[in-house]
This record gives sequence, structure tokens and C-alpha cells, in this order.
Amino acid sequence: MSQLQAIAISCERGGRPLFAPQSFTLSPGQAMQIEGDNGSGKTSLLRMVCGLAPTASGEVRWGGQAISEVRHAFSRDLLYLGHSLGLKDELSAVENLRVASVLAGHPVGHEEALQALQAQGLGSRSHLPLRVLSQGQKRRVALARLQLSKARLWVLDEPFVALDTLAVLALQQVLRQHLAQDGLLLFTSHQAVDLGGAVLPWRLGA
Repeated sequence: MSQLQAIAISCERGGRPLFAPQSFTLSPGQAMQIEGDNGSGKTSLLRMVCGLAPTASGEVRWGGQAISEVRHAFSRDLLYLGHSLGLKDELSAVENLRVASVLAGHPVGHEEALQALQAQGLGSRSHLPLRVLSQGQKRRVALARLQLSKARLWVLDEPFVALDTLAVLALQQVLRQHLAQDGLLLFTSHQAVDLGGAVLPWRLGA
């Protein structure tokens, strides 16, 4: 089973603990919303879960094995979207999606990338370089990666930031579909999120 486990993972900043050891399990079809005050370490926790930052203690497991032991398989099963959207300003929206799909190991064609952008309301801007788009539009380009992703685990840091009401509703629907297909979702958000079922809350505590 593609289950995600965090086992007593903790984080230090400047030699001091940022939060107490955290343990949780996320199974297929489940979503967990990481909550906490600004500066509590939510982003640090997500990065540790993804293997992008070291843990001060404990370990993260994917399918019962430490992610360090199954790095290739875990990377294939993971889609991480952080504050840095990972987009190239000189490339068009379509080109950015196609490059991202190649890096994820699941290349897509022009039409498939275009359809994902059209679903985000960006069809008319798909050919434009990213540098001319607004911050909200850039975020929607990044979120279009979700519709193309074949990853089982989605880790999203504040995915609803800078989105208008219609974009928020569209994103919630994409996330519901992912969970309905036994995907796993770990995310942070400062707002209530409707995913058509229970979202497991997890609050960071020092």
C-alpha cells in the first residue's frame, strides 16, 4: 500500500527546536491539512516529508520503507508544489507544463498541456511567456500540473493563495478527484477547504 508515514520527525532552526516530534499516517484516499501559526514550521514539515530538507530526528516512510531507501520510486510518486512555483519566466505556459512533465517522468504533448491550461481558464494565454502573467495566473499555470500528474502523493504548500473564487472551486474539484482515485494529499492552507469529505487536521505544536 502506498502509505505515507512520518515517525517522530522534528525540525531545528539555529540549533533550537522549531516544533516537537510529529507522527502521523496518511493512507490512499485521505487528505491532511497541516495547521499552525506563521513561523510554526509548516513549510519545513512539508519539505522534510518530501525529502527536500533533513529531519532533526525520526524518519519519513513511503510504503513502509524509509524514503532514503526508495528515493527513485518516491520521487516518481510525489508531486510537490511549494511557495516557489518552479516556473521559467522566459517559457510559455504550455512550455512550462511540458518541461515539468518531462522532469516528472511522464511527458505530455502540446494538446494535453493546452487542455490543462484551458481548465484553469488560461487557454488564451497559453502561448505567452510567464513574465507577462499576473501572480495569480502563474499560480494557476503551476496548478495545471496537477491535472497532468500521475503522482500518488500531492504535497501542496498554500495552494489556494492568490486564486479568485472560481479558481478556488476548480482546484477543490481537482483535489476531490485525486482523492477519489485513491490519491494522497498533504497540504497547508489558512482557509477552510471543501473536499467533499473529512480532511484530517494536524496542528503543529512546539
